[in-house]
Amino acid sequence: MLQTREEYLRLADELTEHSRRYYVDANPTISDVEYDKLLKKLEKCEEDNPSWMVDWSPSKRVGHAPISSFNKVTRDTPMLSLDNTYDADELRAFHDRVIGGLGDEPLEYVVEPKIDGLGIELTYTDGIFVLGSTRGDGLTGEDVSINLRTVHGVALKLREPASLVVRGEVFMTREAFARVNEKRLADGDALFKNARNTAAGTLKLQDSSEAAKRPLMVTLYELVGAEQEGATEHQDTHFQTLERLKELGIPVSDHNTVATNWDELIAAVESWRDRRHALPFEADGLVIKVNSYAQRAKLGSTSKYPRWAIAYKFPAEQVTTTVLGLSHNVGRTGAVTPVADLEPVELAGTTVKRASLHNWDQVERLGIGKGDRVLIHKAGEIIPQVLSVTEKAGNDVFREPTNCPSCDSVLVREEGKVALLCVASMTCGGQLQESVEFFAGRKQMNIDGMGEKLCGLLIDADLISSVADIFTLKAEDIAKLDRLGEVSANNLISAIETAKRDASFSRLLTALGIRHLGGSAAKAIAQKYNRMAALFELADIDDGGESFLEGVCAIDGIGAVIAQSLYDFVHDPTNRAVLERLIELGVDPVEKVVAKVEGGLSGKTFVITGTLSAPRGEFKARIEAVGGKVTGSVSKSTNYLVAGEKTGKSKLSAAEKHGVEVLDEAALEALIAG
Repeated sequence: MLQTREEYLRLADELTEHSRRYYVDANPTISDVEYDKLLKKLEKCEEDNPSWMVDWSPSKRVGHAPISSFNKVTRDTPMLSLDNTYDADELRAFHDRVIGGLGDEPLEYVVEPKIDGLGIELTYTDGIFVLGSTRGDGLTGEDVSINLRTVHGVALKLREPASLVVRGEVFMTREAFARVNEKRLADGDALFKNARNTAAGTLKLQDSSEAAKRPLMVTLYELVGAEQEGATEHQDTHFQTLERLKELGIPVSDHNTVATNWDELIAAVESWRDRRHALPFEADGLVIKVNSYAQRAKLGSTSKYPRWAIAYKFPAEQVTTTVLGLSHNVGRTGAVTPVADLEPVELAGTTVKRASLHNWDQVERLGIGKGDRVLIHKAGEIIPQVLSVTEKAGNDVFREPTNCPSCDSVLVREEGKVALLCVASMTCGGQLQESVEFFAGRKQMNIDGMGEKLCGLLIDADLISSVADIFTLKAEDIAKLDRLGEVSANNLISAIETAKRDASFSRLLTALGIRHLGGSAAKAIAQKYNRMAALFELADIDDGGESFLEGVCAIDGIGAVIAQSLYDFVHDPTNRAVLERLIELGVDPVEKVVAKVEGGLSGKTFVITGTLSAPRGEFKARIEAVGGKVTGSVSKSTNYLVAGEKTGKSKLSAAEKHGVEVLDEAALEALIAG
C-alpha cells in the first residue's frame, strides 16, 4: 500500500518508464504480469486518493466516457504537404533544385520510410503531454488528445521537463490489423478494408474507451521550430534532433539513414523497393529531407510544399480488370475527363469500379475500347488509373467527344494543352454542381449542411444557377424540396448567414475555384488586395493586364501561372457578373491585414508563452509586423521571452540560462510602440 503522494508519483514514473521500454525501445525489463500488478496497485491508490492523480498517469490510457465532438486546433506553423515524385528522374530533378539553391555547400539528406498512417501533432509543456491534434487542412486540425492518450507509444510524460511540439504518424501494424479483423470476423462484424483507414477512424472515435481497444502505434518525425532550437538545446541537424527526441522518450523511426550525395541517395531509395515489405507496417514510399536546418531555411518553401523535402512514392499495387464502358467527368474548372467504368476489383484495400484515363490523348495512346482487359493501379496509392491494355476485345476505340456531356456546349482545347474544356463556365450544369459544392465546402465558405445531395436538389429545382444565388435562397422555397422541411430550411438559411458573416476575402477567393489558386496563395493575395474591389480596380486598367500581373507576381510565393489565371477569371464576363452579384448581395468580405513596417524589432527573436489577454497568434503577427521573429523555444539566439500567466518553469529557467530578457504584456506593448 502506498502511504504518501511521493510514493505514488515514484510508482507512476516507474510504470511510465516500463511502458516506454516496451512500446518505444522494444526492450522490456519486466514481464507483462509484473507490469499489470504494478498498474493495479497504482489504480487502487488513485481510487483511494483521487486528489493525488496526475494527468500523465499510465491509468489514463484505458479511455473515458464518450464525447460529443472534437474541438478545433489552429496552428501558428501549418503542417505543409510534401511534393511527390515517382521515379529516379523526378527525384534527380529535386536533387538538382536543392543543389541549385545551396551552391557548393556540403549536403546531407535524411531518408525515412513514409508510414501510411494519419498525421498528428503532439504538444508537451514542461514534459507533460497537453494536446494532440490531427493534421486537418494543415492549419486547422481536431483535438483528439483523449484518444491519443490511449496510444501506448504516445509519451504522457517525457524523461525531462522539455516544452516542445512534435509531428508524426499514427498507424497500425500489419499484424495488429490482422488481429482486429480476425476478431471482427469472429464477432460477425464487417471487415475493415485497410490499416490506414482503420487507424484514422480509430482516432476519430468519440468513445475513447473503444479507441483504447485498438492497437495503434505512433512514430514522430519532426520537431516544430527545430531550425531555431532542438528539444531542450540547439541542434544543427534533423538527425541530431531525432536522436535527442529519442533520449526524451519520444518514439522515432529506427530505419532512418543519411545520404551525402546523389549516388548514396538513389542507392538508399533502390534498397527500399523490396525490403519495405519486411517492415511491420505499411510504407507507401520514402520521405527525403535536407538534414541541415540552416540549409532548410535557405531553401525555404512554396505556398504548398517545403523546397527541402520530397516524398518518393513506391510503385503501387496493380491488378487487371475489364472495361464496361466510358463516362465523362466535368470538373469545376471545365475540364472534361474520360473515366473508364470497370468490372469491380479489389485494389490496395478498396473496391475499384472506375479509373481515370487522364485525357483523350491517353485514350488514343492506349487504344482502349469496351470489353478490353486493362492493368490499373493507384497513383500515389489513392486515385485508380489505367496503365495499359493487356487484352483487346476487338471493339472500336472510344472516340473523343465534341460537345460537353452536361450542357452540350462545343468543347475546346487550349493551345499546347491536352485537356478538353467546356467554356460555358458557371452556366454549365456539370461545372455548376461541383462549383457550388466546392464553394460551400468547409475549407471555403463553410456553409454547414450544404453537401452534394442538397446542392443537387437546389440546382435541379432551378433555385441556384450560380454560386451567388446561394445568398438569395428563401426558407419557404427550400422547405418544398424532397425530404426537407421548415426546420431544415431555416437551418440552411441560418448557416448561409453565418458563412456570409464569418467569411474572409481569402476564403471567398479560394471558394471561387479559380484554376491554380489554392488556399495559401489566396491568403497571400488577400493580404495585399484585401477585398474584391481592389482586384477589380487593378484588373480594369487597360494595359493588357501588365500592371495586374506585375502586382500579383510581386507577392511572395505567387508566380505567373497563378497571376494569369486570376486575371483571366476576373476578366471573364460571366465570372465578373457573378462576382458583382455577390457584392450586391453583401458578400464582400474584407481581409484582416496586419501591415508590415520596418521597426525597431528587426532582427530580434521572441518566444511567447503563458496566458495572455489575446491569442498568441495575434501577438505573433504584431511582432512580425514591426520586423521581429517569433520561435517556439528559448535558446541563446532568443532576445526576449514574453511571459504571461501560468508560464512554465522550463522556459523561465532557459531564459535565465541564456541571459534572455523576460517581458510581461505591458513591456511588450511598450517595445512594439517603440
